[in-house]
Amino acid sequence: MKKILRVSAVCIYDPAGRLLTVRKQGTNKFMHPGGKPEPGESAAEAGVRELSEEVGLKITAVDLELIGVWTGTAANESNTDIEATVFTAPGTWDPAEIHPAAEIAELRWMHLDAAADFDDLAPLLTEYVLPHLTNLNN
Repeated sequence: MKKILRVSAVCIYDPAGRLLTVRKQGTNKFMHPGGKPEPGESAAEAGVRELSEEVGLKITAVDLELIGVWTGTAANESNTDIEATVFTAPGTWDPAEIHPAAEIAELRWMHLDAAADFDDLAPLLTEYVLPHLTNLNN
């Protein structure tokens, strides 16, 4: 039986409409910034804490907009599914002000319509979030 890992993830966009993806150290898949909630922390609180820790972005939990909760295959942990609560951060953000920190090895900004050009995206992103975002924008 697969174990379930609960995480929060946040969609961040730049003024050109590109989505921020991150690659954690020691991994080869790009995904949203985010991570596991700490004890007593809500999904939104985990999302904003992870944004601050991973890319230096400071926002409040009440500013996040819930876009969905999905369960899918974990990108970096074998025999594990993730239950991801996914949010969108308000507005757009200057890429020059966002930098990899903590366990983040690399940032990549991606146009939604170019996602098929990448073979290194996390399953949750390709199977659930990108189709949902694409439907919202059509």
